[in-house]
Amino acid sequence: MNKNIFALPFSVVFGAASAFCLGILPANATLLISNTRGDNVVLFDEQNGQFLGNFITSGSGGLISPDDLNFGLDGNLYVSSGNDPSNSAILRYDGKTGKFIDVFASGGGLSRPYGAAFGPDGLLYVSSFLTDQILRYNGTTGTFIDVFATGNGIPGGLNGPNDLLFGPDGSLYVTTQGSIAVDNQATFPGLPSQVLRFDLATKTSSVFIEQPTPSPDSFGFVSLLGLVVGTDGDLFVSDFANDIRRYSLETGALIDTLSTNYTGTNPSNNFIGNLAFGANNTLYTVGFNFTQNNEGAILRYNGVTGDPLPSLGNSNAIFVPTTDKLSRPIGIAFTTENLTTVPEASTSVSLLSLGVFLSISWLKREQTKRNT
Repeated sequence: MNKNIFALPFSVVFGAASAFCLGILPANATLLISNTRGDNVVLFDEQNGQFLGNFITSGSGGLISPDDLNFGLDGNLYVSSGNDPSNSAILRYDGKTGKFIDVFASGGGLSRPYGAAFGPDGLLYVSSFLTDQILRYNGTTGTFIDVFATGNGIPGGLNGPNDLLFGPDGSLYVTTQGSIAVDNQATFPGLPSQVLRFDLATKTSSVFIEQPTPSPDSFGFVSLLGLVVGTDGDLFVSDFANDIRRYSLETGALIDTLSTNYTGTNPSNNFIGNLAFGANNTLYTVGFNFTQNNEGAILRYNGVTGDPLPSLGNSNAIFVPTTDKLSRPIGIAFTTENLTTVPEASTSVSLLSLGVFLSISWLKREQTKRNT
């Protein structure tokens, strides 16, 4: 009898099952979103909003409360992670497979990194939210360099630094929450939430955008968060408490306000995360409903006109309606690279079970043939 008679069907069936279980599911034009309550990074199709699976699985490489997502010049993905000095770091993952590479940057007093950005000087700048500082690391090795800036506890200072963005003018733009860190806890003495602009050469800052009037859909506060520059050169700033505001990057003047109250309540039941531009000048943000287990949604706008772009069957700016695949999402990024996704565990198990079932069925048929 040929000892390899069962080898081909087994390899074919299990090979097909493995292709699904190991996540070889390439996707073009993809949105990456960090789940701060899921400790993972997930993928959605940028065209139709379909959930594609995990890109970075929960806790991979020690991932805790992931926030900001940035692709480096090396093509890898850098993720801010951690909630105290013992676990705070910028983790590096393969930019196409999501496989953990290393703890790229840590130390120097880093505590709860929110924003991160590679500067024109080749250094990595990271906002240390729970020490009110911006720290610098070598952009190639991740070695700690120095403390670039520190909060002073007065209006106009680096109080509760959040997102970081380098503008086309080479300046560093920073959103501040208006909090002061005390013993690694944020306190709120009534300081304004602002956008600061830093000169890299002198390390001096100025207030680029003063705290705006709170959104009519908010609980009466402002907490500026995400930063992104549109193709027309305007600066878009998200407010955790609701709304996206558009400013002239030349003057800091307010140009437009985009509503993000997708839950339709007043005050809004949703908060808002970071920002990203996709294809065709499309602006994306994420939000989550704090009355629904912090489950999130994805919103979409025309980045030129500011008009909401809901997907078919949805209203307001809802692109992906509330889903349990998003758990208190904050970070968002866009890529056109082919990415490898990891399906949900239940899907993998089901596919593996199907492979075993098909293999056993084939074996039974072969046994019947031999016995007749």
